[in-house]
Amino acid sequence: MNIEKLKSAFTKVFGVKENIQLFFSPGRVNLIGEHIDYNGGCVFPSAITYGTYAVVSPREDRLVRLYSGNFEECGVIEFNLSDLSHTEDEHWSVYVKGVMEQFEKMGFEIKTGFDAYVYGTIPNGSGLSSSASLELLVSQILKELNGYEITMIDMVKLSQRAENDYVGVNCGIMDQFAIGMGKKDYAIKLNTNDLSYEYAEADLGDNSILIMNTNKKRELADSKYNERRGECDEALALLQTVADINYLCDLSEEEFNRVSNVINKDVLYRRAKHAVTENERVKLATHALAAKDLKRFGQLLNQSHKSLRDDYEVTGKELDTIVELAWAQEGVLGARMTGAGFGGCAIALVQNDALETVKEAIAKGYKEKIGYDAQLYVATIGDGTKTIA
Repeated sequence: MNIEKLKSAFTKVFGVKENIQLFFSPGRVNLIGEHIDYNGGCVFPSAITYGTYAVVSPREDRLVRLYSGNFEECGVIEFNLSDLSHTEDEHWSVYVKGVMEQFEKMGFEIKTGFDAYVYGTIPNGSGLSSSASLELLVSQILKELNGYEITMIDMVKLSQRAENDYVGVNCGIMDQFAIGMGKKDYAIKLNTNDLSYEYAEADLGDNSILIMNTNKKRELADSKYNERRGECDEALALLQTVADINYLCDLSEEEFNRVSNVINKDVLYRRAKHAVTENERVKLATHALAAKDLKRFGQLLNQSHKSLRDDYEVTGKELDTIVELAWAQEGVLGARMTGAGFGGCAIALVQNDALETVKEAIAKGYKEKIGYDAQLYVATIGDGTKTIA
């Protein structure tokens, strides 16, 4: 991203300002471990070099003025720090206000307003977590401008609460954690039950992660995400009558098979089965990556997608089409949907010498089957949220 271009765009909207600062917050891709961050499971995400930038200048009053280069039709969004209420016509500023409200609830005084020009390189609605990227970006801006003593993990928790309590999306913590705690060339094995984590070198050898954006827009708040959470809670309540557990992922696959007969609805059984088996796949995948067994890693990606398709039912025609096209190509070790599903992105692990051929075949096949283009690009694993300058 051209920093001078961003500064110039800021000046065009807000005029010449002193004390300009630059911030960046990445998107994330989850290698494996989908829909289990709210079921107490382990996930395996990484931050990517696509993300959200902000050029910010502090103000002397309590006004906040925001402008997005991605949503120019919204113009300058303006509000006062004395009123962080959620308005009916709220657009992307809902995430900004939500984070601010959480800072204040934690006892941090937001002393002054600011002007911010925001620009994101994450495709909107792609499932690479543009909302969590923005939440951590705002957290970093507030920390820097106000001199708060707050750790990144606390900002991660705070940003998740903003999405849960203010925006109304009952998300787990994985997205915010991967974005805030990301580290170049490393994935994070995160236990969402207790937030213990370890960095794992993402040595993909002669392979790359291909991100395949279906261009089917998905809005998380309007999806069946909360419905799936409710189904998992129902299944958990039934299992708790025969097992001493707090989360579905407290059960091993063997234990689940032993007690799952208490689940009296097929749909609840399948939801719980996905959570338990996906958690096992994360553990196997981290071992495979550490052992540089990328063939095995790829097989686990394939199994993950099939479970998300058949047991959790969050894929849909577009994601299944793009993943199946990837599976059919020479040089693809594995592929799966990533993110919440219902549109958005999938990933494929592809041998470098086959990348261009694979991309061409998937692009052609997807356009023929779906009727519009997919976006295909190689992901680079990058750092978490930070102040650039």
